Amino acid sequence: MGFLKKIAYWIDDRTGISEVVKPLAKHLVPPGAKWNYVFGSATLFCFILQVVTGVGLSLLYQPSSADAYHSLDYITNQVFLGNVLRGIHYFGASGMILFVGIHMVRVYITAAYKYPREMNWITGIILLFLTIAMGFTGQLLRWDSNGVWSSVVAAEQLGRIPLIGTYLVQILLGGSAIGEHTLNRFFSFHVFLFPALMFMLIGLHLFLVFKNGISEPPKAGRLVDPRTYRKWYRDMLNKEGVPFWPNAAWRDALFGSVVVICIVGLAIIFGAPALTQAPDPSIIKTTPTPDWYMIPIFALFALMPPKIESYIIVIGPVLTIFGLLALPFISNKGERSPIRRPWAVFGTLCFIVFVGTLLYIGLKAPWSPNFDTKPIYEQVKATNPQMKDGMVLFYKKGCQYCHKIQGNGGENGPDLTLIGRTWSADQLNVQMINGGKNMPAYGSILSNKELGQIVAFLKAQK
Repeated sequence: MGFLKKIAYWIDDRTGISEVVKPLAKHLVPPGAKWNYVFGSATLFCFILQVVTGVGLSLLYQPSSADAYHSLDYITNQVFLGNVLRGIHYFGASGMILFVGIHMVRVYITAAYKYPREMNWITGIILLFLTIAMGFTGQLLRWDSNGVWSSVVAAEQLGRIPLIGTYLVQILLGGSAIGEHTLNRFFSFHVFLFPALMFMLIGLHLFLVFKNGISEPPKAGRLVDPRTYRKWYRDMLNKEGVPFWPNAAWRDALFGSVVVICIVGLAIIFGAPALTQAPDPSIIKTTPTPDWYMIPIFALFALMPPKIESYIIVIGPVLTIFGLLALPFISNKGERSPIRRPWAVFGTLCFIVFVGTLLYIGLKAPWSPNFDTKPIYEQVKATNPQMKDGMVLFYKKGCQYCHKIQGNGGENGPDLTLIGRTWSADQLNVQMINGGKNMPAYGSILSNKELGQIVAFLKAQK
């Protein structure tokens, strides 16, 4: 121990690190800064975990369209603890997005963005969008069918922006279509550009936290006045403040450690998300499913009327970013207590319910064909040979991907469990021959015999 102390003393004497660390560790914080303040530090713990596991993955990952999928498959299935490493990186990304969201909600509810912490809020908003961008670019690096087609969908939506859409797609993909250049570009974004920006912004964000101090818990009737707040805050800290270490930091350390343990535990139990097949343009039976934090956005565009999509793609992000960045300038003084700001609380609850609903609907994806549905003829007993043949055709011709019968099938089209009660054979014939709004016309696809078999099967659904 004496030898180690000598080494530590030598390093400190040559670098002067204690002169920097000690003031930061001993700086005073409000006494009420307790458990609801730990989510920012939990986000930092997740970020550090992402950096460590990302470095580990980059040592084996091959960022080329020919080798990316196989290298990730090799990491997952052959490298010792490779699946766990990928799992930690995956669940760490989810944890980082979850906690940065909770942290932003806490800051908004308590109005901690008010004077003098406007720049704290602005850097936090930029970090929020960078975190989402990191998750989005990381999904493509799996270079499987799901990751590639999810990026195709995102690029198609981006390309619909008037005037500049085509240029934005070229910036995103490195060209007009996904290929080798796209993978290299996303790899550079994910490994170099975005992490560098995040390191700088996290450093600035932490500097601002130390400079402006941790916001005190709000109290009803205690208003923020830019003319007197700094003096009041200094006097309050001198009178009631406690050292950050260990009085407050132990909560951050404990909660962050629990978060890391949970992420590692989830990675050990569940492993990394399974890779789908390698990307193949000839495979059209695919329903890309982005990671959960991107699903609400996909669901929103899937549900809105097509006529307004192009406008929402432009107006929505612009208004959202402008509103978030303008918030501390529009309301930088006055009341901070949630009790005195009921509309802020109500609006936050509505937003959480809205996003949660989109996530729930998006996970079900009722607008997409269900290519994984089990054949109806394995679930339902046929009463005659013609009905059995109709069941087989109902599945093989793709009808079951969109229509559900007796709990089996997709949700894109109407449930046909009771269709035989209300539709005649002639009506079913006309509908199948001519198709409908989202239903292809089967008149040129099915023979008269096949059409009669499917109609007989549907007519029996009573």
